[in-house]
Amino acid sequence: MMRILLVGNPNVGKSALFSRLTGTHIIASNYPGTTVGFTKGYLKLGQEQAEVIDVPGSYTLEPSSRAEEVTVEMLREGDVVINVVDATNLERNLNLTLQLLERQTPVIVALNLWDDTRHRGISIDVAKLEELLGVPVVPTAGITGQGIRELVGRLPEARVPRNARIYANSDERWLKVGDIVSQVQSLSHRHHTWYERLEDASSHPVGGIIIALLVLFATFWFVRFVGEGIIGYIAEPIFEGLWTPVLMKLSLALGGGGFLHNVLIGELVGGGIDYSQSFGLLSTGLYIPLGAVLPYIIAFYLVLGILEDVGYLPRLAVLMDAIMHRLGLHGYAIIPTILGFGCNVPGIMATRILESRKQRFIASTLISIGVPCAALQAMIIGVVGKQGVAYVAMVYGSLFISWVVIGLILNRAVRGFNPELLVEIPPYRLPPWRVVGQKLWLRVSGFIREALPIVLGTVLVVNILYTLGVFRAIADIAAPVLTGLWGLPKETIAPLVIGFLRKDAAMGMLASLGLTARQLVISSTVLAMFFPCVATFVILARELGVRDLFKAIGVMLVAVLIMGSLQNLIL
Repeated sequence: MMRILLVGNPNVGKSALFSRLTGTHIIASNYPGTTVGFTKGYLKLGQEQAEVIDVPGSYTLEPSSRAEEVTVEMLREGDVVINVVDATNLERNLNLTLQLLERQTPVIVALNLWDDTRHRGISIDVAKLEELLGVPVVPTAGITGQGIRELVGRLPEARVPRNARIYANSDERWLKVGDIVSQVQSLSHRHHTWYERLEDASSHPVGGIIIALLVLFATFWFVRFVGEGIIGYIAEPIFEGLWTPVLMKLSLALGGGGFLHNVLIGELVGGGIDYSQSFGLLSTGLYIPLGAVLPYIIAFYLVLGILEDVGYLPRLAVLMDAIMHRLGLHGYAIIPTILGFGCNVPGIMATRILESRKQRFIASTLISIGVPCAALQAMIIGVVGKQGVAYVAMVYGSLFISWVVIGLILNRAVRGFNPELLVEIPPYRLPPWRVVGQKLWLRVSGFIREALPIVLGTVLVVNILYTLGVFRAIADIAAPVLTGLWGLPKETIAPLVIGFLRKDAAMGMLASLGLTARQLVISSTVLAMFFPCVATFVILARELGVRDLFKAIGVMLVAVLIMGSLQNLIL
């Protein structure tokens, strides 16, 4: 296994760079025979793993302390050295750099704190510095993640300079440092621009969280506004005005009932077709993906494309990285999670951006359990909200606790590798609208091609089982046990089972049962955490495979049984 050493002066941002390279799964220990501590972690290079060691900070390889002695000893054990240099104090740092170049270990320089150089009016000619040192030089910012991907990509270029000079004493070396700095660095006075201040605030631990909350609020508002607008002004008029007359003629031709009618058209409600309750292949089966899900997907992918091209999403990923790592994920998992709040289907499809099978499994499972879609959220707020805001908070609080606890458990229980977050942080810029439109079209058309045939096929199978009474039989068997654990009347079992077909419709059925506020909280939470809707279930099977699908289902069942029972005991 390759051993990579991070070497640099104290306080040059080595620890931040180390966490970007390795994530939060690190091992802290003392160097053998000493009290000098160091940390190590692992970095994925292609298909191989490399060990990354954060060497104690040192100003020189001519030891004057035990920590510097350990640094010299550890250098004998490394395969590659990443020399972390404070770009805002180039002269002080290059003394150690020149000492490293005198050795026979390949070196690559990380010119860290690069974002601060711009703020301080410091200009460094990176290409010239690379030429003078004879090794690769990559500008980085450990706090924001800028340059980390390039640094990892150029690790194979690390080398020993061909004409590395060995200096007789430190005075000669300092003269060389001064010569290099005079050739590559220039200083000027400048003020921050407003977008630079916004970039800094977006990555700040406090300011970044405030901005993230504002962005998420605006995103939800936009998605709901656009999604509901498409449904109200386009989808529903098309289905009600154009498609319903066609189905009613077909219903008449099929005799208004019978097995084939129930499978294709579904049950007539009040003598007509109700796209939320009929559950026919050509009625609800088409309406779910095209009339209910697609509008939210269009809205979400539109805002997602804008946030991507503006340059905000990488900053949000970096901001969330430390938290998400504890759940076995990394910062980019926040994107599928956000998508899941609009619709779980694109959320789970978006887990493809995560590198490892472990991360994709955890992210998909957490979305299915703890992230209610927009349609279900609207019904929860509408139905439970009538009892008071506190009861809505109980539902969301229970889902959030489940999301965190299950993530912590899965991180330890699921085998696999947690890749680190390697992401470039671009400057803020106005998005090219033509590109945003092209990405929107590719993503929406991809959803239609991938999801629609599978959803229709699954709805057909489920419809046949429903028509044959299989679901009612399951409900009757499960009712005594589940009502005992959750304290719900037997009548709530039918809506919970129907939730597999359409969760917002199931929520509407719960509203008609006259449940108490306590029972509404429990049933809403159970409905949200229970089996995902049919569209999500199909995509979950496609993305995870049969084996991991059943594992996810097992986690869902255990989680919903425990949470529903705890709510029944506590409330």
